[in-house]
Amino acid sequence: MRALFALVLCLGQPLAAQDTDDGERLFRLHCAACHGADAEGQGPMAPVLLIQPSDLTALSTKNDGKFPVYRIVKRIDGRDPLVSHGSDMPVYGWFFEGAGVAIPAETGQPIMTSQPVVDLVDWLRSIQD
Repeated sequence: MRALFALVLCLGQPLAAQDTDDGERLFRLHCAACHGADAEGQGPMAPVLLIQPSDLTALSTKNDGKFPVYRIVKRIDGRDPLVSHGSDMPVYGWFFEGAGVAIPAETGQPIMTSQPVVDLVDWLRSIQD
């Protein structure tokens, strides 16, 4: 019975993404409600948040031309939570938990996180102004 329950839970979970197309798919599914389909911070849920969502297309611009990988990874996987969400970011942060994949920070130092986070970060990097 326990195995059947575990199987049902696993079947209901999205598969890990593997490239920027999957990163975009994950963004649309998990992030666009707040950050907007264009990732510029104007999603339909933005008005109800205490802190307005960032324009995710300007992350590098706001960081002296460097894409802030370390900060983004920590924000997505819940190591750096936001008050505006009232919980981990996003509220379904459990999907992004894990530390089986390394992604290099802007310093070159590897950061351990999950494959969905790596895919989102890769896609976010691809949409920078």
